[in-house]
Amino acid sequence: MAATAIPDDLAEEGGSLGAGAAVTVAAAGGLLLGVLTNLAQGWLPGAWNQLANSGAVWSAVAFVAGALLAEWGTVLRAVTAGLCAEVGLVVGYYGCAEFGRDGMGSLYFPLVWLGMACVAGPLFGFAAHAWRYGTRAWSRIAGLAAFAGLFGMEGVMYARVLHYVPQAWACGTVFVLVPLLLARTHRERALTLAAAVPCALLAYAIVELPLLALSA
Repeated sequence: MAATAIPDDLAEEGGSLGAGAAVTVAAAGGLLLGVLTNLAQGWLPGAWNQLANSGAVWSAVAFVAGALLAEWGTVLRAVTAGLCAEVGLVVGYYGCAEFGRDGMGSLYFPLVWLGMACVAGPLFGFAAHAWRYGTRAWSRIAGLAAFAGLFGMEGVMYARVLHYVPQAWACGTVFVLVPLLLARTHRERALTLAAAVPCALLAYAIVELPLLALSA
C-alpha cells in the first residue's frame, strides 16, 4: 500500500495542537503545585515549611516542565512550558491563599513573584532544554549548572541570613546531587559542579539580596 502524504498545513496544525497540549499541561501542573505548596507550608514542621515556598523549588518546576514537555529542537516549547508552569504556581499559590485561607493581603508581593515567574520560567525552561537536548557539552553543562545553582543560592540564604542549618545542608546536598545524577559523563559532572558555584553566587546576588531589601 502506498504511503499517504500529509499536507503541510495539516502537519503544522497537528504540531500546534501538540504545543497547545504541552502548554495546558504545564499551566495546570503549575496551578496544582502552587496550591500544594501553599498547603505544604502548614503541613511541614518548623523551618522546613520554608522549602515549600522556596524560589529554588518553584524554579525547579519550570526546569522539569521544560525538560519533559519539549521535543527535540523545540526551544520555544520548553520556554513556553517553563513560563506557564511558573505563572501557574504563582496563581495557584496566591489563589489558595485568597480563597482557601485568610486572604493574600496586599497585591505587592503577588505581583513581584509574578514578575519573577515571567523571567525564571522561560530561563529555566530554556536551561532544561539545553541540558536534555544540547548537542554540545558546554550547553548541557550550563543548563544543568544553572539548575543546581538554584539550590546553592537557597543554601547560602538559609545559612547566611536565616541560620537554618538543616535546611542549608538539605539544599547543599541537592546542589551536589544534581550534577552527579543528571550529567552524562564524569567530566561533565565535574565541570557542572564547578560551574554551579558561580551560578549560585550570582543568583544570590541578583535574586535573594533584592528580595531581602524588598522585604525589609
